[in-house]
Amino acid sequence: MSDDLKAHLATGLTTVARCWAIARKDGRRFGFTDHDCDLAFEGFTFRADTGLTALALAQTTGLAIDNTEGLGALSDAAISEKDIEAGRFDGADVICWLVNWADVAARRILFRGEIGELHRVDGAFRAELRGLSAALNRPMGRVYHKTMAAGAPDTGLGFDTDAAGYHDLRVVEEVEEGRLFRFAQMPGFSHGWFTHGRLRMLSGDAIGLAAAIKRDEILADGRREITLWNPIRAEILPGDALRLDAGFDGRFETCRLKFASAADYRGFPDIPGEDWLTSYPKTDAGNPGGSLRS
Repeated sequence: MSDDLKAHLATGLTTVARCWAIARKDGRRFGFTDHDCDLAFEGFTFRADTGLTALALAQTTGLAIDNTEGLGALSDAAISEKDIEAGRFDGADVICWLVNWADVAARRILFRGEIGELHRVDGAFRAELRGLSAALNRPMGRVYHKTMAAGAPDTGLGFDTDAAGYHDLRVVEEVEEGRLFRFAQMPGFSHGWFTHGRLRMLSGDAIGLAAAIKRDEILADGRREITLWNPIRAEILPGDALRLDAGFDGRFETCRLKFASAADYRGFPDIPGEDWLTSYPKTDAGNPGGSLRS
């Protein structure tokens, strides 16, 4: 707490308000306050016309998660119903200040964390705010098994999917429920090339949103059908631009043959499985004791 704010609170007659700063993953920033006039500091303009209020802040000295909630009215100029539905505020960074609105230099950070669950209720939103200690509940470290975590190769193999042949730029032709995409043709890419990859929208209402690809198939009539694990929660129309990134299923063979990146593989394909317990040496097979991989 700044000395100025401490001295102001000690007077017993205060002019304080709360301000919230929200920074979304796509770079957009928002400021809100429960004061009746706009305030500005830290590069944010905290708007007073959003009707934002806060519930009690629960904080502890241990590892329990600090949490609170923010309540506010939905507004197309601030937080819109469309953006909430699309998940654009999921995981956004949040900072809450207690500030002297008569002298904004006198302020104190009350809460720092991220948005958890965000709900729409009767023309308003309710945002669960989770403190920094929430990150301690996430699984960390490596898992030792035969395959490496599947997903886009640029997140695990150090492989650049901008390379020719590993991505495709095109426009939406047919789409169902934001999850099933069909294209008349997609020459140059084999069946299943984009399975376990990523689809990212480049234009339209869904710009910037992405989802993992569950299945990539060439249909009997030659059309290409791409199915996502989860739908993109924004309106997608024919003509919207998108990008497809090649998929990685976590196998060593895929890493070596599809991406020529065996040296960056972080799985353990030679870990013995349960069948190893019942295996035995054979006299008619080579048993040099060396590596199984050349």
